[in-house]
This record gives sequence, C-alpha cells and structure tokens, in this order.
Amino acid sequence: MKSLFIRSLLLAALTFTGATACFARWPEYSGYWVVGNYATRKCEIVTSNPVIDGVVIWFSSGPYKSLDDAKLARTTIRECPPEPAASPASN
Repeated sequence: MKSLFIRSLLLAALTFTGATACFARWPEYSGYWVVGNYATRKCEIVTSNPVIDGVVIWFSSGPYKSLDDAKLARTTIRECPPEPAASPASN
C-alpha cells in the first residue's frame, strides 16, 4: 500500500514539474521579432513568432522584450536596409 502511495506521489510531482516548465517558458514567446520580408525587401518588426518559409520571410531575429530593443537589433542586422531618415519639416 505504501508503494502505491509513493508511486502516485511521484507521478503527481512529475506532472506538476512538467506543467511548471511549460509555463516557465511561456514569456519567451511574447515580445518583438525582426523579420526579413523577401517580397518587400524590408525588415519588419512583428509581435508574433514568425514562420520562416524561405519564400516570403528569409530570416528572423528575436524575441526582444521591447520595441526599442527590436529597433536597435534591426540596425545591427546586415541584411536590413537602413531606415530612411525623416526629412525636416519646412516652414
């Protein structure tokens, strides 16, 4: 009887450990990604984990915790063309 109790307790502990590990990884999948869009020849920042298919999206980098981090990363990726500078407003 004691052996059955120990096995049940061990099974419950393993199940709880597996569920906890799944939730511990969950924040990793939220954030921002920098993706290279082959069709537009631009690097875009998206909020969902992209699927790299090699046809439309040829690379991805991330996740980044903030939009500012993703923008900074985009400037360091060689494949990303530089963003055009904003033209000064004429008065």
